[in-house]
Amino acid sequence: MELVTNSLKILNEEDKKDLDVARISEDEKSTASRKLYIESYGCQMNFADSEIVASILRENDFATTSKIEEAELILLNTCAIRENAEQKVRHRLQHLVPMKNKRKNVKIGILGCMAERLKTKLLEEEKIVDMVVGPDAYRDLPNLINEVEEGHKAVNVFLSREETYADITPIRLDSNGVTAFISIMRGCDNMCSFCVVPYTRGRERSRDAHSIVKEATDLFNQGYKEVTLLGQNVDSYKWQSADDSVVTFANLLEMVAQVSPDLRVRFSTSHPKDITDEVLYTIKKYDNICKYIHLPAQSGSSRILELMNRTYDREWYMGKIDRIREILGEECGISQDMIAGFCTETEQDHQDTLSLMDYVKYDYGYMFAYSERPNTPAAKKLTDDVPDDVKSRRLAEIIAKQREHSLERNQMSVGKVYKVLVEGFSKRSQEHLSGRNDQNKMIIFPRENFQKGDYVNVLVTECSSATLIGHIVE
Repeated sequence: MELVTNSLKILNEEDKKDLDVARISEDEKSTASRKLYIESYGCQMNFADSEIVASILRENDFATTSKIEEAELILLNTCAIRENAEQKVRHRLQHLVPMKNKRKNVKIGILGCMAERLKTKLLEEEKIVDMVVGPDAYRDLPNLINEVEEGHKAVNVFLSREETYADITPIRLDSNGVTAFISIMRGCDNMCSFCVVPYTRGRERSRDAHSIVKEATDLFNQGYKEVTLLGQNVDSYKWQSADDSVVTFANLLEMVAQVSPDLRVRFSTSHPKDITDEVLYTIKKYDNICKYIHLPAQSGSSRILELMNRTYDREWYMGKIDRIREILGEECGISQDMIAGFCTETEQDHQDTLSLMDYVKYDYGYMFAYSERPNTPAAKKLTDDVPDDVKSRRLAEIIAKQREHSLERNQMSVGKVYKVLVEGFSKRSQEHLSGRNDQNKMIIFPRENFQKGDYVNVLVTECSSATLIGHIVE
């Protein structure tokens, strides 16, 4: 997944929560006799996976709880995209040592990408860990739990070429009841030299299109008003039915958009090489497909992009931006991922990144300093030779540039009216509501008589670099 939450993002005011970890927000109403507590780290895919895990374990007499002290099973769904992400999980495990020592019946499991990358090392190094489970082995959790309860350590990190969990209905854990994630594919075939995802999540495979549409329909019937289609690279989605007909991502977008005009559709993440005119024209065709694209660049230098194995150069990427603007208009929201200080990056390479940002003027972005991941092509073939202080300085310049552009883009919204889906109260006041417009920008406005799940028209009257502020108009 290109979009990672353990990076530095230009945040709106409503996103000031901890982006590195999502905990269960409320207790699941269930007659199950055992309690499960899950923490999710990293990308949106991990959060969606935790909902699958909760569903699997519900069938085995576990109900989720928001109180860790009540749980007899604690699961940490981990991220391996950066060293810092893994260290946070290790620190969290150390915080759990006293609880584990005090309550001998508590079992602790490591799920996800860190589990796949480190495998049995986690059992050896972190003595309190009872089981390690990779992203494709969640169906095996009941058996692994039984092994642990019999006094054994348990491991399953098998990577599958078929598993998509298409038949499992997720339990919405940290839900506002309005927006939800739908995982449409798993794995990644893009071998970007800096990225560990192909090795922790396996090869790319797409989920049955009909199961995706059914999940979207069920969510809408339950009162949800927005779904986000998730994948490591959604634009390469391709599913072949029994009669050999092929569903592309553009086809799938249309199928989900047709569930209801009142169901908003978003998606993440796009790889620049795969987003097609067909996808862009499908977005344009349907008012309920949001006019927002997360299009990671990673660098503005063609030389660095080649070392990263991104399969495009600076000019090609700029051409793709031009095409998005041409088809969807200047107001279409575009966000980025940028890496500062990749192997051999020179000052000119860094300036190329800043000038690319000036060309695009992204609405917001996810930015971080390069962190070498073991066993990736970059770790094997390239030297991480940019000093940390240089990485930090370049990252600070990228962030400053993005703040400048975020403010400029937000100022374009002042005086305009947007259709906003109310997601809940503003974090700062119960007298204000918050919601996002098509461009994925958070807008704050007085609540009046409206409530979560309503669509309202909001006139933007002011802004910061991170948030739009306005009031409801008829």
